[in-house]
Amino acid sequence: MNRPRVLLLDEPLGALDLKLREEMQVELKQMQQEVGITFVFVTHDQGEALSMSDRVAVFSQGRVEQVGPPQDIYEHPATEFVAGFVGTANLLRDGDGLATVRPERIRFGPPARDEVGTAGTVDSVQYLGSTTRYRVHTHDGVALVVEVPNTANTTGIGVGDPVQLAWRPTDRQRVGSSAG
Repeated sequence: MNRPRVLLLDEPLGALDLKLREEMQVELKQMQQEVGITFVFVTHDQGEALSMSDRVAVFSQGRVEQVGPPQDIYEHPATEFVAGFVGTANLLRDGDGLATVRPERIRFGPPARDEVGTAGTVDSVQYLGSTTRYRVHTHDGVALVVEVPNTANTTGIGVGDPVQLAWRPTDRQRVGSSAG
């Protein structure tokens, strides 16, 4: 077998069911480490891109929007497109720009002394297995997505319920900035 320096994998797992896909992700990652060559892994699956990569490049209309380690791409999106494309993002007006708060960083309940928050009404509930995703229409006119583990005590929250939401100020990341 040839020993290429780079191997292009274009949607190699796209036709697989979820269980096999996850198993093959582990296998491919181990294979890449064993052979010690660069894999260029092309995928439209954001979760797969984050879990498989040491570096991620996000493209939009043929233009590179952001390149970096998966955690930086997710936690510190450089553009509004990256914030919305990689995972679910709650975009908020932040002075003269935009900020994002990821759904898993928001909790139900009144803000503690070191938190900020808002109030609203639940308008959608999606059970996802290990988590439940809620969409809350806030009194400020913003729709926020909240995702909580199903071990949390949220089973009584349903569509139409008034709720309070809270998050730490450090969980709000200004889009295009590496600082909150």
